[in-house]
Amino acid sequence: MTLKTVQFDIIIIGAGPAGLSAAIEATKAGMRALVLDKGSVVDGIQRYQQEMFFFSTPELLEIGGIPFVIPTTRPTSRDCVNYYRSVAEHYRLDFAFYERVVSLRRADGAFLLTGESGKTYASTYCVAATGYYDTPNMLKVPGEGLPHVSHFYHDPSPYYRQQVLVVGGKNSAVEAALDLWRHGAQVTLVHRGEKLSSGVKYWILPDLENRIAAGSMAAHFSSTVKEFRKGVTVVEKTGGGALEIETDFAFVLIGYRPDVSFLRSLGIEIDPATLVPAHNPETYETNIPGLFVAGGLVGGRFNNKVFIENGREHGKKIVAAIQHR
Repeated sequence: MTLKTVQFDIIIIGAGPAGLSAAIEATKAGMRALVLDKGSVVDGIQRYQQEMFFFSTPELLEIGGIPFVIPTTRPTSRDCVNYYRSVAEHYRLDFAFYERVVSLRRADGAFLLTGESGKTYASTYCVAATGYYDTPNMLKVPGEGLPHVSHFYHDPSPYYRQQVLVVGGKNSAVEAALDLWRHGAQVTLVHRGEKLSSGVKYWILPDLENRIAAGSMAAHFSSTVKEFRKGVTVVEKTGGGALEIETDFAFVLIGYRPDVSFLRSLGIEIDPATLVPAHNPETYETNIPGLFVAGGLVGGRFNNKVFIENGREHGKKIVAAIQHR
């Protein structure tokens, strides 16, 4: 693709499952579609914990009518990356990878999107399907920006025989804690609740509870992090009392939220309380005619309501709405 503006019928921002599904539905409807992403295909899933097992079974993750066949009951993150890549190849989708959108405007009835490369892409319709995994929830405590503190967890290998603190009580934190422990890290879990979230995968919860009961993993419930320092994390117990925990590395895994600043830059109105983008729930069209939203970002801060299983259906409704015009 050259620096010359190329016209498409629809441009999808985000190459996650919802974005791919929208592109597939548009392609099947005879529309010329382009998918833009600041990374690669299903970039968010690529950055999940290695070999993490999904809660969903394969048939609930399928898109484009292509069977998701694996020899196990539940797919791993690697299985999902391979599957979605193969579906993209099957439909010969058109991509512009590593192209972060920096601006969007309307001119002569078309959307004009400019990427970091300086290229401009034009389309009649546009879909924002950027997900929420890129924007972690923050503790907002001193030291959270130190180099040894991270809000994403991927690979346990660098943390062998290291003192690792994991903050959180849901699936991301629990799975990371177990993975780190199994690969030789000395793990301490800190969670503000009295117990782990009821939403933790049922086959993982007893595993972690047994590790804690056996004393092979430390856990501090009803506790909050007050400060990160080099080599030490300061934790306060509910009701009073503080302790300093030796820490070589820390992972703050307390959830994620959509990048509302990006959505606002597109002109989409955002509910300040829920972070839900303004949209028609039947068509997913936003307050800007011709601009739609899809996937996990539709749920705003309530990202436990929109998963791949239902977000993959948004593209069908979007394309159906366009076809009825």
